[in-house]
Amino acid sequence: MRAVIIAVAICLGFGAASAQTLETSAGKVTVTKMIGGLDTPWALEFLPGGGYVFTEREGSLFLVKEGKATKIKGTPSVVATGQGGLLDVMIPRDFAQTREIFLSYSKNVSGGVGAAVAVGILSADNTALTNVREIFQMNKGSGGGRHFGSRIVEARDGSLFVTLGERGDRPAAQDLSRHHGSVIRIQRDGSVPRDNPYVGNANVLPEIYSYGHRNPQGASLDAAGALWVAEHGAQGGDEVNRIKKGANFGWPVISYGRHYSGAKIGEGSAREGMEQPEHYWDPSIAPSGLMIYSGKLWPEWKGNLFVGSLKFDYISRLSGGDVGEVEQIKGEQTERVRDIVEGPDGAIWFISEGQGAIYRITP
Repeated sequence: MRAVIIAVAICLGFGAASAQTLETSAGKVTVTKMIGGLDTPWALEFLPGGGYVFTEREGSLFLVKEGKATKIKGTPSVVATGQGGLLDVMIPRDFAQTREIFLSYSKNVSGGVGAAVAVGILSADNTALTNVREIFQMNKGSGGGRHFGSRIVEARDGSLFVTLGERGDRPAAQDLSRHHGSVIRIQRDGSVPRDNPYVGNANVLPEIYSYGHRNPQGASLDAAGALWVAEHGAQGGDEVNRIKKGANFGWPVISYGRHYSGAKIGEGSAREGMEQPEHYWDPSIAPSGLMIYSGKLWPEWKGNLFVGSLKFDYISRLSGGDVGEVEQIKGEQTERVRDIVEGPDGAIWFISEGQGAIYRITP
């Protein structure tokens, strides 16, 4: 096993860390490459007691701990098509007791390809997922490889929020008989919480918590436990939304963007009964990954939102009160920022999909 771990480490470019500095509003920060040589990395999470796990979209899950990188066996089979594949990884707060790891991914479902969520137990030697079981899948799939969403966030009460894109099928985001374009809320065993907004409504899927989303690829809880998401618009109209129970966020009826053809989307930018974004970008930055910072290492950034840009290769820092972009953190390392998370010590970690690497920002 030791030889296998070393071989994986060499293949991934795991070795002596290299560091550079970037100028920010908080002064110079150090950006350190933690691991490189990755194949389309998508998500990153930390383990209690040290180490972290990350996914590669083609289907691999890795654990990095004490200078060693291990490929974890037993992950679900995925359909790696377009933007789909093995996507998010979530480590629950009680991992030390349960050793459960939650994964989102794309798979064949009725009608095409859709998103799913599974959970497995990490073996004692950290090399395999065991007792893997699927706890959710979209009720209908779609053709093509776009807009899977797929971030998983553990709520304060232990339930799970999962973001789901509309799979390029715009009208489906307003169809409550389909999971497309929604944020769902489920229990850890896949059952539906009794206080979900549409429980008991025969015309609505009970997992749906909010709807009218396009492709939410960033999600995080704030200090009060509220869920925030960052989602892709079309040509313009990328949004940051504070999720509300039972709310309709408007896509594709309202948007601050336009179709790629230049044509108007829906009815304009507002309609009664549909939510307005907390912030929107025009032009689009292609947001992916959202983190709300604790202030541990940079007190001046407490409560700020950090969102990765896939299109313009920077980390967007947004003020936490009247939400708006106040800074762009940018360097050669921030090429297609896919995910951004806070480490246990307050350091900011991010995945550079373009660099095939994971970086850490420290003072």
